[in-house]
Parts: sequence; C-alpha cells; structure tokens
Amino acid sequence: MLKDNLKILRKNKGLSQEELSVKLHVVRQTISKWESGLSVPDAEMLVTISELFETPVSEILGENIEKQEKDDLKVISEKLEVINEQLSNYQKEKRKQKNKILIIIDISIILLFILLAILGSPYLTWDYNITEWAILGTFYHAFEWMFMRLAPIVVIVLTTIILIKKNK
Repeated sequence: MLKDNLKILRKNKGLSQEELSVKLHVVRQTISKWESGLSVPDAEMLVTISELFETPVSEILGENIEKQEKDDLKVISEKLEVINEQLSNYQKEKRKQKNKILIIIDISIILLFILLAILGSPYLTWDYNITEWAILGTFYHAFEWMFMRLAPIVVIVLTTIILIKKNK
C-alpha cells in the first residue's frame, strides 16, 4: 500500500523519482526501493513526505489513494447530479412564474381594452371650455388612441412568447 500510494502521489504531483529524491534529500535509488516495496522510509521521512504531498501520514500508509480518488469522484458526481437537478427545477419554476406574469398582463390588457370599448369615449361630450377638462380630455383621448392601436399587437406578442416558451 505504501509503495503504491507513494508512486501515485509522486505522479499526481508530476514529479519523477529523480525530482522527488532531490526534494527529500535522498538518492533516486531510495525512492525506487520505496516504490518497489524493497524498503520503507523511517518515521521522520514519512512526515517530510506527507508535508511535501500535503497528505496525512495515515493516508500514505493506509488504503490505496487511487481507490479513494475513485470514491471521491463518485461522490462529487452524485453531488453535481443533485445540484444540476436543483438548478433545472429552479429554472422551470422561474419559467412558470414568467409565464404567469405574462398571462396576467395579457388578461389585464384585454380587460382594459374591453372597458375602453364599453365606455365609448366619454370625453367627446365634455365641456372643453373648462381648462382642467380640456387637459384631462386630451390625455384621455391620447391614451385611448394609443392603447386601442397598440394593445392588440402587445397581446399577440405576449401570447406568442407564452406559447413558444411552453413548447420548449
């Protein structure tokens, strides 16, 4: 286990046996013997190795690091899967909320359109000799004129957006 873990840690760091031997102040043959299982480092050297690889001594002496890395990858992939699912659900809810808002705007425009049609332009009968009524009548007429021309276009556009988003 020590021999395999030492080799894996060295390769993960991108070090050759020669480079590792320089860092640990030993000869290359010593590293080779450790990795082939012919000898083992002493306690002080194990501490130095663990500091160099930023890995606890117990892990260097323990289970195969490669096996733990595979388990870690499995755990990470499971966590990513959960996060992706949560993100997907969040985006679906956001889309539903946007569709609800667009539908409410659509219905409001239609109701206002109907209300203006039922009222039948009451400003036409107002006395425009009174300044306040003249100003109010002008604004009312401008709003009605613009709204009656733009409302159908806005309703068509919003409805199209809603239908396109539902099909996705």
